[in-house]
Amino acid sequence: MQSSRNISRRDALATLALGAGGGLLAASGNARADNAPWPNHSIRWVIPYAAGGTSDIIVRAAAQKLGERFGQAVIVDNKTGAGGNIGTDFVAKSPPDGYTWVLGNPGPMAVNVSLYASLPFDPQKDLVPITLLVAYPNLIVANLEKGPKSMQELIERAKTEPMAYAGNGVGTSLHLTGELLAQTAHIKLTHVPYRGEAPGLTDTMAGVVPFQITPIASGLPLVKAGKLRGLAVTGAQRSPLLPDVPTVAESGLPGFEVTGWVGVLVPRGTPQPIVDRMVKEFDAVMKLPDIQRVVTNDMASFVPTLGPAYFTQFIASETERWRKVVRAANLKAE
Repeated sequence: MQSSRNISRRDALATLALGAGGGLLAASGNARADNAPWPNHSIRWVIPYAAGGTSDIIVRAAAQKLGERFGQAVIVDNKTGAGGNIGTDFVAKSPPDGYTWVLGNPGPMAVNVSLYASLPFDPQKDLVPITLLVAYPNLIVANLEKGPKSMQELIERAKTEPMAYAGNGVGTSLHLTGELLAQTAHIKLTHVPYRGEAPGLTDTMAGVVPFQITPIASGLPLVKAGKLRGLAVTGAQRSPLLPDVPTVAESGLPGFEVTGWVGVLVPRGTPQPIVDRMVKEFDAVMKLPDIQRVVTNDMASFVPTLGPAYFTQFIASETERWRKVVRAANLKAE
């Protein structure tokens, strides 16, 4: 009997007609698909947080441009829960074939390894960093009636009784920004976790919580619309998007600085040619005027795509920085 490797088209059709060759034909078709240049079908880009947040802004803009360049759709998939662990673990355990990516930020990539007793994935062993995409300051916003009128008032109120603040899930940069603020100012703050910025902002506007720590892109429109009060930005300098809002450092805590960041990673074992192609395409897309406009208009901080080596080192340094904060606060998550 001829092998499926050498079988002719005529023989295959004849065998199929006799009802005995379907498996051979399917195997031949699968082999052709496997050997086709990458990518030959759609790509899934997982965001481990709810839709509508800062991650969505940059991911959806970049995904469209990447899809145009690849000739294949890049589909954004929000997989939420456990401080970003669920979506990140999904990608870490996905086939390393270049068709499943994850949006990485401080929580699952640099914080949760210290926060959780155990993780179902190892962020530095199970994932390959492609590149850092953007960095941005966080914004502290308050309810117009029940919230503090300034950072100085926030600090004074929190010295006498704990103040609740909205943030993303446990271990996110927003949660840890609050912990660092509490440690630096020697105040009492209670983190109220949400599955994304949007639900927290809704509750902050409603007065359910007096203030929130949020990426600047999410809080900016509400501050400009007069629905929330901007208290401070967490970056080293004031944001050109909100020039009248001081930094936390200016508000009585010299040296305080926290920057959020976003990058992209793939499962360990992804072939190097695919990694190299992704680095090249992300570098090209992030330089497009449309993408730079999205970043500078919404986040006010653009980061050159410095590639895998830089992003790997950056994640390691962030991991060490937040480990100290987690230990000092004796934080734990289940």
